[in-house]
Amino acid sequence: MSFTVQPAGPARPNRCQLFGPATRPTIFEKMAASAADVINIDLEDSVAPADKAAARTTAIEAVNDVDWGAKTLSVRINGLDTGFWHHDVIDLIEKTGDRLDLIMIPKVGNAKDIYAVDALVSACEQAARKSKRIGFEVLIETAAGAQNVGEIAAASPRIQSMSFGVADYAASMGMNVTGIGGTQDDYHMLANDEGRTVNMVDPWHYPIARMVAACRQHGVLPVDGPFGDFSDDEGFLAQAKRSATLGCVGKWAIHPKQVALANRVFTPTPAKVEHARRILAAMRAAEEGGQGAAVLDGKLIDLASSRQARVIVTQAELIEAAGG
Repeated sequence: MSFTVQPAGPARPNRCQLFGPATRPTIFEKMAASAADVINIDLEDSVAPADKAAARTTAIEAVNDVDWGAKTLSVRINGLDTGFWHHDVIDLIEKTGDRLDLIMIPKVGNAKDIYAVDALVSACEQAARKSKRIGFEVLIETAAGAQNVGEIAAASPRIQSMSFGVADYAASMGMNVTGIGGTQDDYHMLANDEGRTVNMVDPWHYPIARMVAACRQHGVLPVDGPFGDFSDDEGFLAQAKRSATLGCVGKWAIHPKQVALANRVFTPTPAKVEHARRILAAMRAAEEGGQGAAVLDGKLIDLASSRQARVIVTQAELIEAAGG
């Protein structure tokens, strides 16, 4: 282990983030009643430029008036290359109470982007005499963001989570795709067998794996972003399982039906939790006997096994504590 200890992320479940545009207030009550851990009210991509000011007002009313229960509540502001974001920040901080937990910053390219928002948020909190500090979610969805993901994750103690945005990342990279996430037909390998079997490859593996590493280094929760075809449950589940295997704690839902799918993938099964607890118990017994390893079910386990098992048990305990 390095002398620099890897910090833990925020101690809250983040299995599913349910998005809804601020221009559709009729769905807010349903979002609040959903099984999503995080609610994201969107002021950015799902809102037309002519509707930005009205959407901002609607989002503020929703934060103040809707009963969001114990959910983590976030609003995605507009990008820093627009003339909207500073109004978003000022109004969200100064015109809401203490219910807002996070703001999501889209298309973050480097640490200076975070510094700019942090400075404005800090000034607004001071002006409004807020006792609660707003946290940040950041969205990696450009070539610059992917390249600078490490400095971004370390840019502010306000950062709680980081998401990977597939569509804008693909556009920024000049990728020849139009789907939002999932398998891309032309991204494959041909086997050297007689039938030239097609082996599909995951085009999102590298940026997600790199994001997860940056997040874990700095105590930030890594989250997989949207899956656009909400009629394709199997495709959603497949991508969510890949992301979970890489270390993501959750995934976005852009349709209510995706909430249950995300929760299914990112909630450890009872069998997996029980096995993890057996690993921890076996290692405790080994340590009490002066041993650094043990055998469980015919397999060698050691301290690294304990650390793996602890991840699963901690995740299950967080979800149980939150009533999930």
